[in-house]
Amino acid sequence: MPIVTVQDFTGVYAEQPFMQGLRESAATDKNIHWFDCTQIDSTDCYCDDEAQAILRQQIESTRGDTVGIHFFDNGNYHYMSKLWTDRVQEPFDLIVFDHHPDMQPPRFEGILSCGGWIKEVLDNNKFVQNVIVIGVADHLVEEIREDLSQANAAEILNRVTFIRESELEALTSHLKGTLCRPHTPSLYISIDKDALSTAEAATNWEQGSLTFEQLTDTLQTLAQNRKILGIDVCGERARDMGFEDTAAADALNNALNEKLYLTLAGLHGIQ
Repeated sequence: MPIVTVQDFTGVYAEQPFMQGLRESAATDKNIHWFDCTQIDSTDCYCDDEAQAILRQQIESTRGDTVGIHFFDNGNYHYMSKLWTDRVQEPFDLIVFDHHPDMQPPRFEGILSCGGWIKEVLDNNKFVQNVIVIGVADHLVEEIREDLSQANAAEILNRVTFIRESELEALTSHLKGTLCRPHTPSLYISIDKDALSTAEAATNWEQGSLTFEQLTDTLQTLAQNRKILGIDVCGERARDMGFEDTAAADALNNALNEKLYLTLAGLHGIQ
C-alpha cells in the first residue's frame, strides 16, 4: 500500500471515522503520517513564507519526496499541491480535478494562495510540462483567460488544457483523446472534491457536476502505463460553514474519502 500523509488544518477530520482510523494507525504504521496543522498561523487561503517553511518540514519528514496519497483538509489549502510538487525531480504532467481554475495572478506578491497555486507551479516548477484541469466551470475559464491576459501572463495557457464542466458528458471521448495523448511518462494528480456534485461531496466552495464514476474511470485511464508521482485530495467542508445537516455532510465526506483511498491505493503505477 502507498504511503498516506494527512495534514489537518481545521480539525474537520475529527468528524470522519475513516480518517480517524488513519490517525490511530499513524501511531504504529510507518507508512501513515498525520500532522496537526491547526496551530500554524497564516494558512487559511493564503500561506506566507513562515508557514510554508513549517509545512515543507512536515513533507520532508515523511521521506522528502512526493510518494503516496496526501489529504489536506478543505479547498482553502489546495496550495499544498504546489508545495508537494516542488519535490518532484523529473518531468511530469499535472492533472487537476477542480471546479475552479486556481490560476489567478497574485493579489499579494510572494504570498501563495489557494486560488493561484497552479499559476505558481507553471511559473516556477521547471519540471512541469503540461497541466490538465478537469471539471472547471465554463464561465471561470473565460474569466481566467481575461485575468491572465490583463496581467500579461496569458502565455502560460499554452501548457494548459481545460476540460470544462459542460464537456464532462463527453469525458469518455476526452479519455480517448486529450488525456491519452503521449505527454510525459510521469503524472502528478491533485483532486479538489468541489469538482464533484453535491450528491457526492459536501465542500466549502461552489461545486461542479463530476460523478464519482467519472472520476474513477478517468483515474484508471490516466494510470495506464504511466508512473504516478503523488496524489492529493482536498475539499472537505469548512467547520464554520453551515449545512442544514452537518452530520449528513460529514457522513457523505467520510464515505467518499474511504472510497477515494481504496481507489487511489489500487491504482496501477502509483509509487
